[in-house]
Amino acid sequence: MKLTLPLASLALSLIAAPALAQVPPPAISVTGEATVSVAPDQAVIDGGVTTDAKTAREAADANNTAMAKVLGALKGAGLDEKDYQTSRLSLQPKHAPDRVSGPPTVSGYRATNRVTIKVRDVAKVASLVDVLVGAGANEIGGINFVVSQASKVLDEARDKAIADARRKAEIYAKAAGVTLGEPISISEEGNAPVPMYRKMAAPMAASSAPVAQGEETLSVSVSVSWAIKGK
Repeated sequence: MKLTLPLASLALSLIAAPALAQVPPPAISVTGEATVSVAPDQAVIDGGVTTDAKTAREAADANNTAMAKVLGALKGAGLDEKDYQTSRLSLQPKHAPDRVSGPPTVSGYRATNRVTIKVRDVAKVASLVDVLVGAGANEIGGINFVVSQASKVLDEARDKAIADARRKAEIYAKAAGVTLGEPISISEEGNAPVPMYRKMAAPMAASSAPVAQGEETLSVSVSVSWAIKGK
């Protein structure tokens, strides 16, 4: 007697076979975390000049003159021209205080020119702030300390993050009554140094600006899946 398999059953069998093969192996997935603190070796200073005048031309001319003096002072301090650039340039009207009725009136104009300065030696931050103020800068927007070789410093945190992931996975494996096997996958999540950002008003030109660089905290987070097997 010849038996025939219905086409529908054959198709179902062919579909089911790959589906069963795609079942992932048993695993424990955890996230390991670690941080490393290190002294920053570079800084970025934001500063510039804001000038008010009755007319737009007067404000722009006065600002250009003042900013040229600031840029000249930076060059005179030995700063490489590639380490500072204009970050903001604006000219806007100033309006008189709101009145009960009627359109706002223009009382003058404000010109602003800001420059971003990269400082490759953090020991020079305070002296460069003094140079800016002494040359006529009336705005110091902030100082951002950074670690130039952050990726290399993070390697230490990566080792610690993997160790942290293994520690967590072993706890879960013990609680579940299984044995931890080899890692199946490892992926590093987004990481970045936490910047030490200091906002400050322009100090008096006669005194040195007190600046503390502190430390940067760099963090790493990794997701690891570990194979497991019964004891």
